[in-house]
Amino acid sequence: MTSNVHKANRVLASIPAKDYTRLQAALEPIELTFGRVLYLPGKAIKYVYFPTNCLISLLTTVDKQRSLEVGMVGNEGMAGIPFILGIRVSNVRAIVRAEGNALRMASALFRIEFDRNAALQDALFRYTYALMAQISQTAACNRFHHAEARLARWLLMTRDRVGSDVLLVTHQFLAHMLGLRREGVTEAAAALKQRKLINYSRGNLKILNVRGLQKASCICYQPVKTVSNRAQD
Repeated sequence: MTSNVHKANRVLASIPAKDYTRLQAALEPIELTFGRVLYLPGKAIKYVYFPTNCLISLLTTVDKQRSLEVGMVGNEGMAGIPFILGIRVSNVRAIVRAEGNALRMASALFRIEFDRNAALQDALFRYTYALMAQISQTAACNRFHHAEARLARWLLMTRDRVGSDVLLVTHQFLAHMLGLRREGVTEAAAALKQRKLINYSRGNLKILNVRGLQKASCICYQPVKTVSNRAQD
């Protein structure tokens, strides 16, 4: 059942067929709904997830009310990276923020396969490097760049991973992801809309002009994209 589905995930698609065959029996197709919590800080990682057309947000929690997105995982990677480093608990809150499909594997089975599958190791070590680059760039972006450019960067990164120009997001949700006040997101979105780069209504946001949005984005978008592409080579 997963023989063709796995090709939608870039890590799995990079593994030679002979090495993927052993993985296939342990991979389970799953539909991930918006808002589903996959990991909590300090809690055991029971499954690893390979998104095919969904998006998983990695959040660092400040307190009971506040958290900030520090990374995102789409069809370029895997959620559950601490497990390949021998860490069995999550250090972030992982939540589905674009619903869709994924392949998951029980963490105990994954560890066995990872230890003996050199192709899987190579693909995931490369992806880990790309994710670390994304997280560090996001930290700098959140500190130094203004709301409009950060929002443009976030929209482009999301589009790259879900493969769609239509996103289901609210201003409150964007504020939560970007660590901004709701008013700040509203102003940034209004500015992008006025420039005819996006349109939005009742939680539906559509990207109208990708090239224009790239120009509006801060410089953080391109380095992350370049590193991600290089990790797949």
